[in-house]
Amino acid sequence: MSEPLDVAIRAAKEAGAFLREHFENTESLVVNEASQHDIKLELDVRSQTLITKILLGEFPDHALYGEEGLAGNQQSPWQWIVDPIDGTVNYFYGLPHFCVSIALRHQGVTQVGVIYDPMTDSLWTSKRGEGASLNGRKISVSNRVELKEAVITVGFSKTAAAMQQGLGMFQELSSQVRKVRIMGSAALGLAYIASGRLDAYIEGYISLWDIAAGVLLIEEAGGVVELTNLDNSPDKFSVRATNGKLTLP
Repeated sequence: MSEPLDVAIRAAKEAGAFLREHFENTESLVVNEASQHDIKLELDVRSQTLITKILLGEFPDHALYGEEGLAGNQQSPWQWIVDPIDGTVNYFYGLPHFCVSIALRHQGVTQVGVIYDPMTDSLWTSKRGEGASLNGRKISVSNRVELKEAVITVGFSKTAAAMQQGLGMFQELSSQVRKVRIMGSAALGLAYIASGRLDAYIEGYISLWDIAAGVLLIEEAGGVVELTNLDNSPDKFSVRATNGKLTLP
């Protein structure tokens, strides 16, 4: 049987190449659904279909749970968590900050995580108990311990309540840290913490597929992630991720 991490890498890279090929091609940017604060593209569906074909082609008895729907054997203890374009709004507007995120869980515990940024050819990988890597090089979270030295990212979610929470956190932290960044991709924000580029990430309302791979990356790189379930749903959370050394208010 193929190694799941290798298969996830192949799926992420093939989907990334597909997205890079269509980037800034206006004829490809077919909008399936739009709201005030979000966009869903036909390319989201096509990217997930490509990923699904690769993952379930190798592991046909596994389940797949993605932003664009379910596939495979939903009774399986093995479940792939897929975000085919994390940062779809960035992608639609021609901002080259988006990624493909793939994680594999066994009985609810994440075992493998892959995040691929096709515009910089950056591949983050992690396997439970074996650390985290960027393009094959071991990575770790930053050593910064004081907020005044930290660069953090705050996410602004789609609901009015979550936006107000994000604005409040932004206002509270912006005077205490070196800089606050708004990235537009939760998965890349988590990958950046695992790499030591950022020190913390906070968002009031996020979906499982946005964070599944990134949470494992951070934990394997020595950081800490706090998730709080929302809406009595197993796949909606508020998230506070840090290098494990900062104390957030």
